[in-house]
Amino acid sequence: MTTKLLITTSIISAFAVTEVAATEWNVSVWGARRAFTEHIEKLAELVSEKTNGEFTMNISYGGLSANTENLDGISIGAFEMAQFCAGYHPDKNPSITVLELPFLGVTSLEQEIAVSMAIYQHPATIADLARWNATLLMPSPLPQYNFVGKGDAPTSLTDFAGLAVRATGGIGAAMETVGAVPTSMSATEVRQAMDSGVVTAVSFAPHAHMSFGTIEGADWWTTNLNPGTVNCPVVVNTDALNALTDSEREALLGSVDEALAYYVDFYNSETMSAWWPALEERGIEQISFGDAELDAFKAAAAGPAAAAWIADNTARGLPAQELYDLVLSTLAE
Repeated sequence: MTTKLLITTSIISAFAVTEVAATEWNVSVWGARRAFTEHIEKLAELVSEKTNGEFTMNISYGGLSANTENLDGISIGAFEMAQFCAGYHPDKNPSITVLELPFLGVTSLEQEIAVSMAIYQHPATIADLARWNATLLMPSPLPQYNFVGKGDAPTSLTDFAGLAVRATGGIGAAMETVGAVPTSMSATEVRQAMDSGVVTAVSFAPHAHMSFGTIEGADWWTTNLNPGTVNCPVVVNTDALNALTDSEREALLGSVDEALAYYVDFYNSETMSAWWPALEERGIEQISFGDAELDAFKAAAAGPAAAAWIADNTARGLPAQELYDLVLSTLAE
C-alpha cells in the first residue's frame, strides 16, 4: 500500500513538473506565411529544437489581433510575441520611425538589419517601447519599396502629381514632394483599395506585391524609384520574456541571428527569383527613371523629411538628432 502510494505520488509529481516546465507562446502576425514571416517561423523552429520541445510558439496569422493593434495586444499580455510596422501607428513608436525616413541610403537587407538593431538597442528606443511593455527582438528587413499601379504608367516623376497612392511613413512624405496624394493603410486593406480605385498605385516590397495580390490586374511597376522602406519589428511582451528560464531565454535570444540569416537567404533566393517572372507573366510594364530625375527627387525629399522628423521628435523629448546620426554612422561603418 505504501509502495503504491509512493509510486503514484512520484508519477503525479513528475507530471506536475512537466506541466510547469513547458512554455508555449502565442505569436500574432497577419496575412499568410510568406517571406516577411520566415524569420519568425525559423525562430520558432530553432527554439523548439534547442529546448527539446519544452518552449514552443503558436504562430497565428490574423487569429489573435488586427495587424494595426498588435502592439496594443503586447502591452496587455494578450499574446507574448508579435510583428507590427512602425508606420501603422507612428505616435506609438516614434523612435523607430527614423528607420522609415526616405533615401537613407540602405542598399541591402544586411544593412537594414544593422541599422535596425543599432536603433533598437539605443536607450531611448528601449524606453519608448517599454511604454507598451514591449522588448524589441529583431527586425523584418525589407528591400526598398517601389510602386505597382493601374492605368497610364508615369514616365516621369511629374506624372505622380495628383495620383492617389498607398504609401506609409517616410515614403508617403517623399511622394508628397512630387505631388502624389499618399494614403496610409495596412497591407491587408490594399488590394481592395486598389481594385475599387481608392488608390491608383501601391508601394510595397516585392514579396508583398505578390502576397497581397497587387500585381493582379496591375499595368506597371517602378523598378528604381526606391524612396525608402518600412520598419516592421518583432517584439515580445517584456513580462513574458522575464518569466522565461535562463535556458529558454538563451534559446530565444541566441536564435535571432540564425533566424535573420535564414530570412535574408530566403528573400534573396526564393522571393526575388519569383518576382521577375511574375511581372513578365502578367505583362506588367517596368518603368525606370533617369539618374538626374532621381537625384532631384532625393534632394527634394530626403533633407526636408529628416529635418521635420528631427524637429517633431525632439519636441516629443526624444534624442532625435542622435538617433538619426546613429543610422548614418552605422551605414557608414
